[in-house]
Amino acid sequence: MTAREEFITRFGGVFEHSPWIAERAFDAGLAVEPLTASGVLRALAAQFRAASSAEQLGVLRAHPDLAGKLAIAGELTEDSRKEQAGAGLDRLSADEHARFTALNTAYVEKFGFPFIIAVKGLTKDDILAAFETRIDNGREQEFVTAKAQVERIARLRLEAQLPGDENA
Repeated sequence: MTAREEFITRFGGVFEHSPWIAERAFDAGLAVEPLTASGVLRALAAQFRAASSAEQLGVLRAHPDLAGKLAIAGELTEDSRKEQAGAGLDRLSADEHARFTALNTAYVEKFGFPFIIAVKGLTKDDILAAFETRIDNGREQEFVTAKAQVERIARLRLEAQLPGDENA
């Protein structure tokens, strides 16, 4: 396996189902050794930010609904499954699940992409509160917020697999 293939295999899923971000980061010469969480995040985030709005929207749409159909069917990525389980989204009551489903549906209808929040350290109540607040945002504000949350998720995923550095 080439260094490029290794980089893409290792980091292609950091931005949910969007290996093109890792491909572009490597091709731009941004995959600098030693690999640290902050360094790889800078490389990947630069490509995400430089992408077209349509490409960024594709990344947002690649994220699963919180406590949604994919979770029920066991079809989340391993990272998403662990993240949602850590917030208790795999243990919702019937009423809580119905509330998440209704909010997911309304949110996607309004914004055209799923509600995205970095769930690490949050409870299901924290997530519901954020959901209920953010659904009232305008589309542009929510697009910016969702992109920031995607980068936060990427940072958390990278910190779980790479050392940090003193320049972070």
